Amino acid sequence: MSQRISVSIDEGVADVRLNRPDKLNALDQAMFDGLIETSAELASNRDLRAVVLSGEGRAFCAGLDFAGFAAMASQDGNGQEITSVLLRRTPDSPANGAQRAAFVWTELPVPVIAAVHGVAFGGGFQIAMGADIRFVAPDARLSVMEIKWGLIPDMTGSQTLRRLVRLDVAKELTFTGKIVTGEEALELGLATHLSGTPREDALALAREIASRSPDAVRAAKQLLNAAGLVSLEEGLRLEEKLQTGLIGTPNQVEAVRANVEKREPKFNSE
Repeated sequence: MSQRISVSIDEGVADVRLNRPDKLNALDQAMFDGLIETSAELASNRDLRAVVLSGEGRAFCAGLDFAGFAAMASQDGNGQEITSVLLRRTPDSPANGAQRAAFVWTELPVPVIAAVHGVAFGGGFQIAMGADIRFVAPDARLSVMEIKWGLIPDMTGSQTLRRLVRLDVAKELTFTGKIVTGEEALELGLATHLSGTPREDALALAREIASRSPDAVRAAKQLLNAAGLVSLEEGLRLEEKLQTGLIGTPNQVEAVRANVEKREPKFNSE
């Protein structure tokens, strides 16, 4: 596991933390690699039920570490090589290297809950948008930010942001780089919940999700992620396929029995 990311797993819930607090968890190459590698390891864990994604120290993530990348380019004299690493694609994902740091959380088969405090700027904002659910501190500050550097959001924010807010809101945030508070983020639809203790509340929700049938939760994420991105016919067929694949399986039968017998269900991960 990368030193940039810390992970602990308890009863199927992964507590994943960006771990570069002295730099407000800014994104350098090691952080990009750590996010991608961590997600890959989690994706292969069949016992995993939910993930909470947060940042150590005073912030969620301050965005790209421009100074770090500039130093790397000056040391080896080849900024083009650094760019090629960030833009590299793999056959199993439509996203390039930089985009995958945010998109891997959308691709992860289990729910991902982001706990945002401090700042979530630029790339950090886009990573938070890649989660399924977001708990945001009232005094947190969030911004698309790229316009400040004469750039556009390039870590899948153009796709995830558009699914969360109205088009005119997405455009204003992107055109201006406006910084919004947690309270404003909730009003706009960027945050799911406002919380004075975002990590603790995210972990509580993750444990609740972990108590449900893991097969149904994974299928639900797959189904809802596809909604609006495929035709109506394809969406309905996927709904049918996933539902028929669940009916009669051990975990689905256990869910019914536990409800009838008024007891806690005991699901397996097979």
